[in-house]
Amino acid sequence: MIYRILFLIMLQLVGSVTMAKQSETDSLSKETAVSLDVMIGQMIMTGIGDQSYLESDALILDEIKEGKVGGVIFFEKNINSKSPARQLKRAITMLKEEAEIPLFVSIDEEGGRVNRLKPKYGFPETKTAEYLGKLDNLDSTRFYANATAYTLHELGFNLNYAPDVDVNVNPENPVIGEIGRSYSADPYQVARHASAVVGTHRENQVLTVLKHFPGHGSSHADSHLGVADVTKYWEMSELMPYKYMLDSGMVDAIMSAHIVNRHFDPSGYPATLSPVIIQQVLRGLLAYDGVVFSDDMQMHAISKNYGIAESVRLAIDAGVDVVMFAGNVPDNEKKSATDIHAIIKDYVERGEISEERIKKSYERIMRMKSNL
Repeated sequence: MIYRILFLIMLQLVGSVTMAKQSETDSLSKETAVSLDVMIGQMIMTGIGDQSYLESDALILDEIKEGKVGGVIFFEKNINSKSPARQLKRAITMLKEEAEIPLFVSIDEEGGRVNRLKPKYGFPETKTAEYLGKLDNLDSTRFYANATAYTLHELGFNLNYAPDVDVNVNPENPVIGEIGRSYSADPYQVARHASAVVGTHRENQVLTVLKHFPGHGSSHADSHLGVADVTKYWEMSELMPYKYMLDSGMVDAIMSAHIVNRHFDPSGYPATLSPVIIQQVLRGLLAYDGVVFSDDMQMHAISKNYGIAESVRLAIDAGVDVVMFAGNVPDNEKKSATDIHAIIKDYVERGEISEERIKKSYERIMRMKSNL
């Protein structure tokens, strides 16, 4: 089945992927003396905790200083309602000052429902992707994207988990279509608007992460709550925004989905844990060699079906470069970057994950960070 579906996809994806030439690997990635601990640390993305005022003795600051964290993600709970912009800037500055290697400072700021920096805190109004797609005016899309990206840059953020390039195959999808996160049911229109968003972010020195590969737009379930199996519903058009945007050099990074698609992987592994989907389809068929971020590893599609240690091993084996433990999903045990670092290092020391595999992710991450 996998060979048949790949063959059909290859017929759809006419022409070779003309990837934009990758920038030279940052000198840090060429250092033979870079320790295993540091390389593992760069693969870990974590939340900063529940606080809206970052204390000087916060654990996250020590973990960054020790090289156990490569990036942090902020949520609305981390915004101080009394002094939103000032406290965000203060916290981000404190975090960056502890990092020897530039830190990914990230946020989910798609606009519409997925929006942490709300107008009630004094930040600009945003629009849903659905609204902008229906308007279908790229100047309007750029206008709202610029307001977001400029704000992110001014606060100190350098990475946004946006735009969402899911194709609106199922308008009643509870986590995409129903809440306005897709630009269109037309994959080319999705790519046009998403490319405008990426370009505007780059102008503001903010990198972006396309999501959710290989396509969440057809799902009938929410992977935050449990397994979302799209096998019966997924359409080939859901790969096309990635194809179009890779061809035009408009991809900084890609996020994997926690969706099951047995057309690709009969084993039933979610995409984040599937070497077939990440290695054969994304890296092989689409020739993508950039950074792959996982969606939050504590979403219930993963956490309810795989242990933390096992899911980390499977994700890295599958080809994920950055594993995210945001600490923001209810009913999950809080895991620190130190905990995740120890899990990965133990696998390497036992020979279950090779040091060469860690080094490969480190090199991709350094190449991306050279653009910060």
